[in-house]
Amino acid sequence: MTSDHAATQNRVTRSQRDAGFAEAADPYCLRLGEARTLLAGHPWRRFAVLGDSIAEGVTEPVPGYRPLPLADRVAEELNRSGPGTAYLNLGRRGLRTHEVRATQLDPALAFEPDLALVVCGANDALRPGYETRADAVDHDLAAMIEALQTHGARVITVSIFVRSAYPSLPAWLTPPPTERMATLARRTNAIAARLGTTHVDLADHPTARDPRTISTDGLHGNGRSQAIAAAEIIRALAA
Repeated sequence: MTSDHAATQNRVTRSQRDAGFAEAADPYCLRLGEARTLLAGHPWRRFAVLGDSIAEGVTEPVPGYRPLPLADRVAEELNRSGPGTAYLNLGRRGLRTHEVRATQLDPALAFEPDLALVVCGANDALRPGYETRADAVDHDLAAMIEALQTHGARVITVSIFVRSAYPSLPAWLTPPPTERMATLARRTNAIAARLGTTHVDLADHPTARDPRTISTDGLHGNGRSQAIAAAEIIRALAA
């Protein structure tokens, strides 16, 4: 073996060893083996995901954290604890809530999930005028949840991290996007309570305002955010 080849092999080994190292030590992420313990014997066999870029998995890698987005992480752990769990991710970036309902609900129901994650609304709330449309956004989100529940699915909902600033958006947008995103979180919390979903409220999570959890696009959560959100969902499912 040449010295160059040996160095390459050492780098690969080191990379493999370090992948997930920071994640395993992060107090807000899952401990090694925690998900398997929490989800042992879970009943779900068909997991569907509906939503926007958060559901799709738009993110950015962070050293020391596994390069998997939120929904993929949850699906991986479900399959690890219940081998053969089917997974369908319909999430697409840029969609508003009425578009998620129009394009994803029917395919999701056709998949016949017994567990579904619905995460959307940010593309509505980031736009000025959300306050005048909020009731319609709530209606579309509730309609998706109720349809999935009627067809036998346990539904997971999420109020996403509310950032202290959204630097990728123009400064003239008023009121500030943070205010509208906080309103979306409060309204999503209320829908979740009314409909009895498995709900995860990340809006005021201790890391929500930490700039080290945001991708360089200034909008989406990076790899650490993905790991934290997945941990909260898995813990909520176990509870």
